[in-house]
Amino acid sequence: MKELEYPFDSSYIMKKAKGLKKALLSDGSERIHKKIAVLGGSTTHDIIKVLELFLLNYGIEPEFYESEYGQYWQDAMFPDEKLANFAPDIIFIHTSNRNIMSYPVMGDDKDTVDAILSKEYDHFETMWKKLIETYHCPIIQNNFEAPFFRLLGNKDAVDIHGRLSFINRLNEKFYEFARKTEEDGGSFFINDINYLAASYGLDKWSEPQAWYMYKYALCIPAIPYLSFSVANIIKSIYGKNKKGLVLDLDNTLWGGVIGDDGVDGIEIGHETNLGQAYIEFQNYIKLQKDIGVVLAVDSKNEKENALAGLNHPEGILKPDDFVSVMANWEPKNENFKTIAKNLTLLPESLVFVDDNPAEREIVTAQIPGVCAPVMDSPENYIINIDHSGFFEATVISEDDKKRNEMYMANKQRLELEESYADYSEYLKSLEMEAEIKPFEKLYMPRIVQLTNKSNQFNLTTKRYTQEDIEETAADSNSLTLYGRLKDKFGDNGIVSLAIGNIRGDNSDELHIVLWLMSCRVLKRDMEFAMMDELVKRALDRGIKSIYGYYYPTAKNKMVKDFYLLQGFDKISEDEEGNAVFKLDIGSGYEEKNHVINIVS
Repeated sequence: MKELEYPFDSSYIMKKAKGLKKALLSDGSERIHKKIAVLGGSTTHDIIKVLELFLLNYGIEPEFYESEYGQYWQDAMFPDEKLANFAPDIIFIHTSNRNIMSYPVMGDDKDTVDAILSKEYDHFETMWKKLIETYHCPIIQNNFEAPFFRLLGNKDAVDIHGRLSFINRLNEKFYEFARKTEEDGGSFFINDINYLAASYGLDKWSEPQAWYMYKYALCIPAIPYLSFSVANIIKSIYGKNKKGLVLDLDNTLWGGVIGDDGVDGIEIGHETNLGQAYIEFQNYIKLQKDIGVVLAVDSKNEKENALAGLNHPEGILKPDDFVSVMANWEPKNENFKTIAKNLTLLPESLVFVDDNPAEREIVTAQIPGVCAPVMDSPENYIINIDHSGFFEATVISEDDKKRNEMYMANKQRLELEESYADYSEYLKSLEMEAEIKPFEKLYMPRIVQLTNKSNQFNLTTKRYTQEDIEETAADSNSLTLYGRLKDKFGDNGIVSLAIGNIRGDNSDELHIVLWLMSCRVLKRDMEFAMMDELVKRALDRGIKSIYGYYYPTAKNKMVKDFYLLQGFDKISEDEEGNAVFKLDIGSGYEEKNHVINIVS
């Protein structure tokens, strides 16, 4: 919904929230249901109301628990049955500098100031540890915004008695806890209201009247920005981030039209004001690539001109930075769909970046779900993309950092495939090796990502948190497998997961509750290699029968017959298409015919 994409009209959202919610719920979108507990140190009603809109727009249907006013600590430490029975999937703690109980005063020595700091921090750490122990779910915690006054002026940031100094030190202790929790495999995230307040304008954000009248810790018009930030964290946790940028060239990555102006006539570099804006934007896009954002080009241009522009000596981005460069005179929406198809990505997982509003309108109208941020002037390009939260980073895995390399290698595989008349010979030429093993701690972040991202080749679309995966891996009644695929072009990373529960009176049944695979390795026999290894390990555990489940969604129809292809029998199917399959392995199992070498 365009009204909920950045830059949005916050006043419109606040006024029309009821109508926007009705429109979102009636649009026919498929959404995942999540329970979110909001524990507030101030009024939270409108924050929740707007947060719901952004989450619905991201494909998440939330159910909320809201603490009574200012009762965040009490609800965390002494929960009643209502919160316990709610069993939240995520906890958001909305506190602000209004909830800091004590500050240093002039005359306090360093030891006293440090003791005050420790007491304030311990208050929060004790609460976090209690929540983690009780609910085993991700926690989102606000940091503290700067105070709206500085008693010591500029020295307030330096002197140990200054409130700004105190808040900065307290925030850093919050960040240390977040880093340590991530290292230990937990899920604790900071909602950076310190940055939000600065970006919005601290004086406006901290308007005292909103506190005096309504006990809101921020001004009413800023509420959508706060809610949007929290929604971005939540959608990232549940794999709803975008995956790539599809970029125009002329007046997007450089100034001017290269076909008219020539490579020497385009604006790029440090010689002009406009050229500097484009060079900074290209540098920003290059940084996105470094965190795993896939880059592609969709330009109305001659291919030769496009490559000449990308090879400009002053440019930051080069042809090798893009997994696909489509420069031709075809409609951009058709090129866009081709790019997505070649990358084995859903079109809506890519963001269209073009300075021309008419082209943006065509692409978004023809391809539902695609976002195309406003690109009104080069100096605003970075802000408009960055503030949109397309690529909110909650966890950055090693596979994320290598994603562009993986897609580049896929491009080489496609080129090789086209040179073979016999597909089986092509597969053999890839020299594929698979590492298929039970879940390992090293790969937990990537495993969690896959369970929340994969939709097309995902038979049950069951979602997991880090804690869920760790508990499953440690459960003696679970059988887990990850599959990592390599070939002569490179490492595809972890591309397949399976989780089975051992059940039955004699513990001789394996029920597959999760089976998924990345679409970038479709038709490479990886599913057969995974099944062979799953059966082998099941037999080692005394399993006689394996049950598989298929729950249809709008996006996973391609795997409707997956279990039939694996040799299972369908034993039931309801009116909605939910199906159960069974494979008897007690009397023996014939391995599938595949060309992947499974390495230990």
